[in-house]
Amino acid sequence: MLSDFLSQVGMLVWLAVAFVAGVVEVSVPHFGFAFVGAGAVAAAVAAFFGFSVPVQFTTFIVVLVVSLAGLRSRLINRIGGRGVPSRTEPLIGKQGVVTQDVDRTLGRGRVNVGGEDWAARSSEIIAAGTTVRVVGADGIVLEVVRV
Repeated sequence: MLSDFLSQVGMLVWLAVAFVAGVVEVSVPHFGFAFVGAGAVAAAVAAFFGFSVPVQFTTFIVVLVVSLAGLRSRLINRIGGRGVPSRTEPLIGKQGVVTQDVDRTLGRGRVNVGGEDWAARSSEIIAAGTTVRVVGADGIVLEVVRV
């Protein structure tokens, strides 16, 4: 009788842990507490079937670690998306016109690409008025070469 009572209390404690983990996960979504909740539900199942407290903790830890290691990165990649899109990535390969000399020594210059003015750099000196092609970007500075 006492063991049944302790089993039910253990199950309720694990379910409470799962509930709190679920609330935290919804409040601050970062795919961490969902796995704590999964481990707590598995431990609650172990408690329901009358397994001892060490078995419940072992079940909790195993489910937590296995689900965290096996699923977290997949979920982040699938749900998280690419993040903030780059403004410069679509410009790579496009042509533009140098509006201010690109000087490799000073590391400055300006180009007009797609109707927008951009900071630019190159491994060579390029005079204003020269047509260039964007070959890369470092942040918001375009890397250009003569066409």
